[in-house]
Amino acid sequence: MKLHLKNAFVGLFVLLAATAVSAQQIGKYVPVPAGSDADHAISEIGAATDPAQKLALIDKFAAAAGQTDMALVVDDLYVNYYIAQKQYDKAFEYGDKIFALDPDNFQTVVNMIRAASEKGDPDKLIAYGEKTQAILTDYKASAAPSGVDAETWEKQKAQVLDVDQENIKYIQQAVYGGVYQTPEPAKRADRLLRFAKAFPDSVYSLPAMGVAATSYQQAQNAPKMMEVANAILTKDPNNLGMLLLVSDYYGEKAEQLDKAESYARKAASLADSAPRPEGVAEDQWKQQTALQKGLALSTLGQVYLQKKNELQAVQNLQAAAPLLKSNDVSYARNQYRLGFAFINLKKVPEARAAFTEAASVNSPYKVPAQDKLKALPAAVPATHRKPAASS
Repeated sequence: MKLHLKNAFVGLFVLLAATAVSAQQIGKYVPVPAGSDADHAISEIGAATDPAQKLALIDKFAAAAGQTDMALVVDDLYVNYYIAQKQYDKAFEYGDKIFALDPDNFQTVVNMIRAASEKGDPDKLIAYGEKTQAILTDYKASAAPSGVDAETWEKQKAQVLDVDQENIKYIQQAVYGGVYQTPEPAKRADRLLRFAKAFPDSVYSLPAMGVAATSYQQAQNAPKMMEVANAILTKDPNNLGMLLLVSDYYGEKAEQLDKAESYARKAASLADSAPRPEGVAEDQWKQQTALQKGLALSTLGQVYLQKKNELQAVQNLQAAAPLLKSNDVSYARNQYRLGFAFINLKKVPEARAAFTEAASVNSPYKVPAQDKLKALPAAVPATHRKPAASS
């Protein structure tokens, strides 16, 4: 019997069991001859149920293995043992020992991702995620070993990578999900961009960049926000979220107003036609697309305000208002903009009504709207003319 390093500790921890492909794997292959002392030791360790006894058996095996290639098997046993015991720092310690002996050991990086995910350590998650991609890149570029022709080697590599697809998907999910939870916006954005760079072909790559852009917005880092948002639009010109983000920024800053108008119009159209994703309830989808269209129309209103076209500004802002009711901040901002449009049109009663609406909900626009109301001319009471006396 021969055991692969990644299958040496069956029964304690196998994240995603993969069918062995002749003695092929990503990283060194350490054979364990059937009936050998190592074979018996591994079997005894796997059968042990008491954690203290299991650790003692691994220690005994480690002493016997010395500095031979069997040390890889020993360190793998330690990694899996400490993960099972939730002693994650010890698991990382032995994982690093494996990488020192075998830098491209794929199963170990899977185990390290598992440990980092369970510990909730985003720094280690992204670091091991980047190491995963380096291992895969090296493996894909590796030359055929001695005695194996190039065509056969390429087929074998493709087969091994196919076997490991579930592990690769797991790694991407774990790393993306872990760094997404970073509470600090700037750190979250930086980690998500590292993820997107490490896994450019992942289904999570564009979503990671999208969250990074909005995280930079939260961190008030406008240059990075725009850099990432524009990079996304280069890859995905119909990305609704980024169209809204970029057009809103330009509209607020009175920059590139024609582009802002074009992006906002496109966003409004996409919000009308976007297909409902599988698993999203119809009412939830309607509310989401209504909000997105409302944001696009409100941005158009802001753009027309900047272009001194108040009539079109009012038209778009009034159309946006009912669509934004579900979001206090967006609704208040829209009504605040509408108030200014009416002031420019010298329609004071309408401006007063818009500012009153802006002040009616809790948002950053509440106090500014109240201040604008105080600055408006007092309402002139209606005068009633006495009827003329009959002759």
